[in-house]
Amino acid sequence: MNKSTSAKEKKYHKIITVLSIVIPLAVAALFGVKIPNVEPLSFLPPIYASINGLTAIILVAAIIAIKKGNKKLHEVLNTVAIGCSVLFLLMYIGYHMTSDSTEFQGEGIIKYVYYVILISHILLSIAVIPFVLITYVRARLGDFPQHKKIARITFPLWLYVAITGVVVYLMISPYYV
Repeated sequence: MNKSTSAKEKKYHKIITVLSIVIPLAVAALFGVKIPNVEPLSFLPPIYASINGLTAIILVAAIIAIKKGNKKLHEVLNTVAIGCSVLFLLMYIGYHMTSDSTEFQGEGIIKYVYYVILISHILLSIAVIPFVLITYVRARLGDFPQHKKIARITFPLWLYVAITGVVVYLMISPYYV
């Protein structure tokens, strides 16, 4: 890596750090904000769950593309996956700012399974933010050895978050009002 790339990476590192802190804090803060006199956006959960599923499919397609040597398709697919994740986040926030949270009403072992999946999903969705951003920036800067190294961590984390987002939705959807 040359000095120019190193300087750019340092600049991006600051932005990534800020985003990795601000995004989860903003989501947590907005979770407590309810927009008064607004119709609940109750149609959003199946849409944003579908976007999570689409993200998982796109991530797998991106891996297949790079394994076949198609760097351009790999780049496009990963950019689309980031866009899907942003779209999911905006819809998720919109839903929770207009609707009360739905309580999981399952009983017995399934309740524990649900909460293990939910908690791991939430924690890893926070943890994956800097991984996704660093992986993306390293590719954009042409630092492919470091991109590949961190992508080996980013891919399974991001895929898990996308898939468990769908699983959480499927498990709680019978309890939506």
